[in-house]
Amino acid sequence: MDKDRDRELETGAGEDVAAVNPAPAPTVQTPADLAAAYEKVSAEKQELHERLLRKQAELENFRKRAQREKDEFLQHATADLVRALLPTLDGLERALKHRDESVPEQFYKGTELIYRQLLDVLTRAGLTPIETEGKLFDPHYHEAVERVEAPGHREHEIVEELQRGYKLNYRLLRPAIVKVAVAPKQGGPSEKPESSKAGG
Repeated sequence: MDKDRDRELETGAGEDVAAVNPAPAPTVQTPADLAAAYEKVSAEKQELHERLLRKQAELENFRKRAQREKDEFLQHATADLVRALLPTLDGLERALKHRDESVPEQFYKGTELIYRQLLDVLTRAGLTPIETEGKLFDPHYHEAVERVEAPGHREHEIVEELQRGYKLNYRLLRPAIVKVAVAPKQGGPSEKPESSKAGG
């Protein structure tokens, strides 16, 4: 019986302690605190969003720059290769233009076949010849090595093409080497030699 009484006393004492020391109540934020917290979170969200946009723009610029550099590298590599093949193309053209009667016709047929294949490959790479026949001299595309009087031609008109020029994808690869017409010199009244003046 004493044990039961001791238990009741202990239980009652525990309830008294709990009543004296209740658990701390959760703090309640006031409306002013909520507004400040919302503004802070909104500002952080906006900052993160702007940072994300900047990073996306930087990544897009990097991709564009990398693609541009790749394209430029390929263009330079293609131009170097095509430029190196132009003397071969010139040689085949000369061989077909100046035929030797003593050379069998089969040789020229084979040469023309090789020439056509090479020209087709270069054309697909973007190579186009610069026009000269009947054109006026253009320093951007033509290189004049001689100026000649040529009746029937306009002044600065190309009279003869000495070496064909080419563009690669609309950019000058090699200028055409040409002869250009100049207007005939207009001779004034012919002057008598000094000796004839003295004799008269």
